[in-house]
Amino acid sequence: MNQIIDALKTTIDETPPELVSDLIQYGIALAGGGALLQGLAERLSQETKMHVYVAQDPLTCVVRGTGQVLEELDTLRQVVTSPRGRR
Repeated sequence: MNQIIDALKTTIDETPPELVSDLIQYGIALAGGGALLQGLAERLSQETKMHVYVAQDPLTCVVRGTGQVLEELDTLRQVVTSPRGRR
């Protein structure tokens, strides 16, 4: 648990402020099997002082999201390769 907490805090520390403000506003969604660990969301919320919640259907949400990306791959490719989409 401590390794997860440390990794999350390090990630937040390295995240640009504009994205951290989104996390503060909307919260952190946990996905995957680890999201089902009892008390994880509450502990992470205490440690980060942010709202942390388990995504709806955490076991399949990543796969479903990936499927949506693949369905829109041509559109996303245009956004990523456009001059405004480059970083």
